[in-house]
Parts: sequence; structure tokens; C-alpha cells
Amino acid sequence: MIKEFLAQKQKQGLLRFLRHADYKKSGDIFIEGKKYIDFSSNDYLGLSQHAKLIQAAQDAAEKFGTSSSSSRLLSGSFKLHNELEEKTAEFKKKEAALVFNSGYQANIGIISALCTKQDAIFCDKMSHASIIDGTLLSGSKFFRFSHNDLGHLESLLEKYRNKFNNALIITESIFSMDGDKAPLKGIVALKEKYNCRMLVDEAHATGIFGKNGSGLTEEEGLSEKIEFIMGTFSKAMGSFGAYLACSKDIKDYLINTCRSFIYSTALPAPVIAADIAAIDVIKKEPHRRKTLLDNADYFRNTLKKNQISVKGASQIIPLITGDCVKTLEISKMLMEAGYWALPIRPPTVPKNESRIRFSLAYNHAKKDLKRLLDDIIKIRCSYPGMGDR
Repeated sequence: MIKEFLAQKQKQGLLRFLRHADYKKSGDIFIEGKKYIDFSSNDYLGLSQHAKLIQAAQDAAEKFGTSSSSSRLLSGSFKLHNELEEKTAEFKKKEAALVFNSGYQANIGIISALCTKQDAIFCDKMSHASIIDGTLLSGSKFFRFSHNDLGHLESLLEKYRNKFNNALIITESIFSMDGDKAPLKGIVALKEKYNCRMLVDEAHATGIFGKNGSGLTEEEGLSEKIEFIMGTFSKAMGSFGAYLACSKDIKDYLINTCRSFIYSTALPAPVIAADIAAIDVIKKEPHRRKTLLDNADYFRNTLKKNQISVKGASQIIPLITGDCVKTLEISKMLMEAGYWALPIRPPTVPKNESRIRFSLAYNHAKKDLKRLLDDIIKIRCSYPGMGDR
């Protein structure tokens, strides 16, 4: 059965395998002794190698060691954890915050703790797998609305909201595969109209959008109107872990009910110290996010000028290539030209929407972006339908 499964996935171009990097440095990745420009990383601001984060982690390792060795509810909760939660709450303009070990653990734990079988969840169809899994674990009635479609969301709310005790609307702010923005103001208006609560996943927006880099909720002035703002420290923040910014009552409730929080060893102090340093760096070095978004606009607009359609309005720029086999071929051509730009295939994205997902970073030089754009335009000659969607 297993061999048949693997053979079928191989034939379909859907078989995945691990690629082992030697190391990464300043926007590059080194694999088997060869250097590639890395367009697959979520280290958007280049903070994973920032001197202040590294120094903070080193100092914490010397003082606290390399592991917390216990859950937060036993002996694994350091003052550093509390400091990070206070800084995160202030950063996200909320009363309190709770730190989790990863974005996946955060979403499955938060959603399954907040919602029951008597409740309903209305979720954007393109939301992350962790959101879907958290929803299924909750046992709540699950309604998926078409991507960024306010009309479809309202039609579902109008038909079903009153049949359930509580309702939660969930969306990402910047979507990880399409790189586009959610219509947050419109969703907030519907949330208020139909007496719902709202959870926004800011994993790919934290550090990049907003006056202080807090995220899209800050940029659109909605932080106080959204009950649950979740995000990660592992992307633009350059470290690891996740958070939920919320009310103090909700934080206390989750400490007592959220299984992924209660039954996990706490993040080690070096990671927490790096997270704290990342918040400070993002506030003090806004030029990083400005450069990143300027480069993203340049990259996206150049493709469009060459009649290559791309989605998104962020640092994530997906180039839709179609079927899996074609996508693998294009990724291989890019690799041979010195770029680490990997294929994204179903079930991560819908059927026939396989793509090369370009994750731009602060460390990418303009000359390298220009060379990549020239190579993409050349490759399109071999694949005339590339980027037509």
C-alpha cells in the first residue's frame, strides 16, 4: 500500500522529499557546496542573522541554558516569557498575549479551545492548514466562504448564524500562497452586524505592515475591533514561536483549557530572548520593511509589464504555472540558473494551480532581482501559458 502510494505520487509529480541545506547566509542558501539565491524562505526582513537577535540568544543560553525542560505550568515559565508576552501585547495593541511553540500549535489549540459543537466557524477557503485542523478538532459546524468574498460570507452568516450559540470568523491577513490581503474592514463590519467574534492570522504580515511593523490589523486601524490576533515569530521576526494577542480573560481561559499550550515544553530562553530582540529591531529599523515592499512592487510590476500575470500585494509573489510536472520543470530550470525557488503543488494549492512561490527578502539585491526577472521572461518562451492566470 505504501509503495503504491509513493509510486502514484511520483507519477503525478506530487512526491515530496526533504532537501538538506548546508547553511543559509544573507539571502543565500548553500546546498551540496553550491550557492543559490534563496526565494523559498520566510525570513523576509533578514532578521534570523541580525547581530542583536544572535547576541540576545547567546546571552540567554549562557544564563538559562538551552532548554526550559518543562511546560509553562510547571517550571518552564521564565520571566523572559512574561516579558515577551507584555511586549507582544503592546506591539499588537491588545490587553494581553500568550506565547505558543509554533503557529500550527497556536491555531489548533486556540480554535479548538474557544469553539464547541454548539458553535459555528466561518473560514476563508484559502486559510492555512493549521486553521482547518483547529476547526475540525473543535467539532464546530464548519462553513468555508470563497476566498476574500464578502458577499459569500454574508450570505452564509445570514442563513446560518442564528442557528448557533457563538460564531467565529477566521481569515489570514496576508495569505501565504497567493500573497494577497484580506478585506479586513469588510469582515469586521460583518462580524459586528452578525454578532460574531473574529480571529486573524497575521503570520505573514507581522513585522512588515503597519506604522510600527505590527501587521495589517495595525495598518488598517482594526486592532481594537478584532478579538483574536495571532501570528508567528518565525517569519519576518527571524526567530521561532507564535503568539495570540487578546484580552486578559481569554489568555487566562486558554492557559487552563488550550491543550497545545498546556501539554508542550515551553520554548527555551534563547528563542524567547531572540523574539524580544526582534520586536525592538522591527520598531527601530523600519527601512527593512520599506526596502522589502519596494522590491516586491518592482518585481511584481516588471512581470506585469511583460504580460506575466502574478497574484498578491505583498512580499509573497506566486507565479502560477499550472500542472505539477510543468512546475517541477520550471523549478529545475530556475535551480540550474542559481535560484532556490521551489514548486508549490496540491494539496497545498488547488488542482491546476501549482506555482513557483517567490518569497522576497530584505537581503535580495536589486541586481539579483533583475537577473531573475530576465531569466523568468526567457523561461516563459518555453512555457507560453506560464503566468496567464
